[in-house]
Amino acid sequence: MSSFKGEDGQEFWTIDDSKRLYNIQGWGEPYFSINDTGHVTVSSLPGNSLDLFELVTSLGERNIKTPLLIRFSDILQDRIERLNNCFRNAIAHYNYPGTYQGVFPLKCNQHHHFVKDLMCVGRPYNFGLEVGSKSELMLAIAMLEPTLNQESSEALLICNGYKDQQYIETALLAAKLGQKIIIVIERLEELSLAIALSRNLNIKPILGVRAKLSTRGTGRWGNSSGEGSKFGLTIAEILEVIGQLQAANMLPCLKLLHFHLGSQISAIATIKNAIREASQIYVQLVKLGAAMGYLDVGGGLAVDYDGSCANSSTSKNYDMQSYANEIVSMVKEICEEQNVAVPVLVSETGRAIVAQQSVLIFDVLGSRDMRSQAPQFIGEKQHLVIDNLWRIYNSISVDNYQKAYGDAIAFKDKAISLFNFGELSLTERATAEKLYWACCGKIWEIVRDLESVPDDLQDLSKIMASIYYVNLSVFQSVPDSWAVNQLFPIMPIHRLDEEPKERAILADLTCDSDGKIDKFIDLSGFKEVLELHNLKSSQAPKYYLGMFLVGAYQEIMGNRHNLFGDTNVVQIKMTPKGYEIQDVVQGDTIEEVLGHLQYRGSDLVENIRHRTEQALAENRITPKEAELLQQNYECSLRSYTYFGQ
Repeated sequence: MSSFKGEDGQEFWTIDDSKRLYNIQGWGEPYFSINDTGHVTVSSLPGNSLDLFELVTSLGERNIKTPLLIRFSDILQDRIERLNNCFRNAIAHYNYPGTYQGVFPLKCNQHHHFVKDLMCVGRPYNFGLEVGSKSELMLAIAMLEPTLNQESSEALLICNGYKDQQYIETALLAAKLGQKIIIVIERLEELSLAIALSRNLNIKPILGVRAKLSTRGTGRWGNSSGEGSKFGLTIAEILEVIGQLQAANMLPCLKLLHFHLGSQISAIATIKNAIREASQIYVQLVKLGAAMGYLDVGGGLAVDYDGSCANSSTSKNYDMQSYANEIVSMVKEICEEQNVAVPVLVSETGRAIVAQQSVLIFDVLGSRDMRSQAPQFIGEKQHLVIDNLWRIYNSISVDNYQKAYGDAIAFKDKAISLFNFGELSLTERATAEKLYWACCGKIWEIVRDLESVPDDLQDLSKIMASIYYVNLSVFQSVPDSWAVNQLFPIMPIHRLDEEPKERAILADLTCDSDGKIDKFIDLSGFKEVLELHNLKSSQAPKYYLGMFLVGAYQEIMGNRHNLFGDTNVVQIKMTPKGYEIQDVVQGDTIEEVLGHLQYRGSDLVENIRHRTEQALAENRITPKEAELLQQNYECSLRSYTYFGQ
């Protein structure tokens, strides 16, 4: 794969080779690249970049260790600016006589420091919030600044999700604080509550309806839309809403139509069809007497995780500007055809705003290599199956490697069968297995760089893959990787001026067989191994990997499998002189994780002290051993749940 040759004709690995291998220009631009020293860089503006490896090293010197989630405020700001600029450009291009307002769906990330930062960078754009539960409503009404002029197009608070009396009552009362709150009706029972509570409180609500479109989303979240979706009203039910509001003299309260296609919509055609259908519903509601004024197109704006710009679950065949253009042009066209005033356009963009701003950094603790060196001489009078494997190993060449692979598998299976029937000793079985892996390693060296690998050798790359044990819990930090096979870009953040000669899968710290990553992004879909560098001596600097585009959902959906807790989190703001640390959130200690399960650290320590005293009295432990055990136990309770602190 190398592209540069020295004077002696020898090929050298270059930075450009690493860029192509990991496709960082596909999924990473304009935020991530590789500098001349072979380190990943992070930037939000041209000329304003950070060396990610140097940043991680510097944070480590401040005792902010890996695994570490780094949020970049500048990238978040740039994503919000880009989204608003794309809609502004589309509105200008199509002469749309309305405006755009974004809201952030809190389900993507509810962490305090992130939401605080989001509200700050979104303020110039009247960026609001969308909530889908009572808990999120409590968060939103406390974090979103009030709008003093209720008729202005200031930040919105869109209330989705299942609603009971307390939810609706709180939303109605919170509007008195000066926030523009829109209660979206998703079930007819909610409408009855909203009408009754607004009368009792004498508060005029702003209502919306969520429609079940016939248009279905695409990809792994496609079933969250369409006629069988979990939330929303059918057309017949929407007409019933109109009737009930009319009977209650509250039809002017209906201001918003909402729909949601699902997350990560990969095809622009799907978005276009949904907008067309929703726009027709909108104009018909206006003609039925509803005041309307807002069209909420929901979420779905996708992230190109693999950089292929394709209609696939890990990519998209459109850009942000195309997305805005389709929405603006379609809504304008249908409203003009029906002689209806255009609405304020609202989107609940989450993933496409926050995915790029977070990078998960973790170190490799060790590796296991399945390749084996064959003995120089196995000795005479070996079992026939061992002699055959030895003969195969010595005869492997570019002319017979395919046949040799099949023969090696057959004799390895024969050795296991003989062992199971007691005809092969444990030592002989070990020798046979060692020879088999040596054969695989020798064959792998022949086929690894072939442009076309024979079908019967396709699985060899995975069989020969090393296992890199990483300081990470997949279940805690990247649950979508485990739960829905979401692929995130993973690559080393340094040594990218060296050729990565290892092929590996990643295994996390948990004892669960699912605690691994064995699918990686590739332009042709996915690959089963990741190209990595060999691990140097224990005295060498740590080998760091980065997992990118993890800002959406992963932080909030993680679980504590095997009692691994939250990682360290640091929020970075770039400056002309480098960077400043805005916030640091220390990862969970063992005591804190146990506390979530109703264990008190002091009680646990006391239990150990009591048992130690009992063991001392029975002479089962020495005083020195007892003291060391107590110290280690108390120190461990206060330590990070991961290695390195």
